Amino acid sequence: MVLKGALAVFVLLAFSNQASFAQVQGDTVSIEFNEKLPKDPRVATILSAVFPGAGQVYNEKVWKLPIIYGGIATNLYFIEFNNRRYQLFRDELRKFDQGDPALSFPNLNRDALARNVDFWRRNRDLNFVVFGVIYLLNIVDAQVDAHLSGFDISDDIGMIFEPSYETLTAGGQLVGVSLKLKF
Repeated sequence: MVLKGALAVFVLLAFSNQASFAQVQGDTVSIEFNEKLPKDPRVATILSAVFPGAGQVYNEKVWKLPIIYGGIATNLYFIEFNNRRYQLFRDELRKFDQGDPALSFPNLNRDALARNVDFWRRNRDLNFVVFGVIYLLNIVDAQVDAHLSGFDISDDIGMIFEPSYETLTAGGQLVGVSLKLKF
């Protein structure tokens, strides 16, 4: 029983992205979280490369999962649709070349069938490229989000205009206005 509790605490602390400490009192374990640590971009990148969306879960941006999987599912649908149309027109072109009278599109000539074969193959191949782009964007998003997780977005950021006086090496003085950023 104690071994299972210790294992649970270890797993929770190992995969926790926040600074924490645990107290064991009898059979209960209490864990307190005090501050968030920035995410590791390398871990987020590897997770997203191995399993799309895992880097977003690691970065605690679970709301991005429907977008990623919606894009993947839509793209897979269009790959299958374009491939089905490509195979249909390819088979029709073969039938036309063999002189088969049972054509599904008897009103199309050979050039029209060849154009359709090229059109649907090109669309299918383009969707494979789009699939790769979605996969790469998933990885890049996880990495950039992990890099920016430590970025300070507190309300202490300010901009101050102050007069500026500087003495030049040639003996003159320069008077102006300086802009100071406070963060």
